[in-house]
Amino acid sequence: MPNDPPLIEYRNVTVNRGQRIALERVSLSIGRGENVAILGPNGSGKSTLIKTITRECYPRLSPDSSLRILGRDTWNIFELRSLLGIVSSDLVSACLGPYTAREIVLSGFFSSIGLWPHHRVQPSMEAKAAEAMELLEVAHLAERAMTEVSPGEARRVVIARALVHEPMALVLDEPTASLDLHATYELRRILRRVAAAGTGIVMVTHHLDDIIPEIGRVILLKEGRVFADGPKDEILTVERLEGLFGTRFELVRRDGYYHLW
Repeated sequence: MPNDPPLIEYRNVTVNRGQRIALERVSLSIGRGENVAILGPNGSGKSTLIKTITRECYPRLSPDSSLRILGRDTWNIFELRSLLGIVSSDLVSACLGPYTAREIVLSGFFSSIGLWPHHRVQPSMEAKAAEAMELLEVAHLAERAMTEVSPGEARRVVIARALVHEPMALVLDEPTASLDLHATYELRRILRRVAAAGTGIVMVTHHLDDIIPEIGRVILLKEGRVFADGPKDEILTVERLEGLFGTRFELVRRDGYYHLW
């Protein structure tokens, strides 16, 4: 709705990682249901941005600074995890334990890694987990141990885990990290299905061709600052990308994807 608060809203946010400033006076707003990519080179502050959302990093206190999610600046972290389906490489690695894919997906209801004796799985949860696994095309892995699936399959299982509670947005940190070409292609195809099903996507990446056609807005990060922000077709230009990455490129667009050569 027009009067609803933004999904994520940063105003003059500065974050230190040790003695280094990782984000410096960052201001941006992402609406509910919006499909957005945050693009930047390594060291630009992308992972810190994600960690401020998950409350692993906190901004400096300042009178003119705020970080709000759905209009609030304080959250119970478990409540927040049910609203934002956050998928990172660290989370995927944590899920590679003695659990089946089904157990990992169901554990999304409890914000845990795997199922534990005190968890009570309801039939409605089983149905929702099966639906998410079908959407991510990993239903055939339900009873397979996570230690026996490929990196691409593991990432899709963890995305299914993030979707079981129908989050307002799927937040993806470097979604194709460590994936081979086939797994990368398959994941991008699946993410297009997720976007088409109505889940907003906030994608953080340094790979331009991770940006699926359904993403309409791109935010460029450089050295901890917002370098550019706007509609994808206006932001993804040779001049801006050369300024972002500090390298000369040829930019090619094909079938809704952008590629650098």
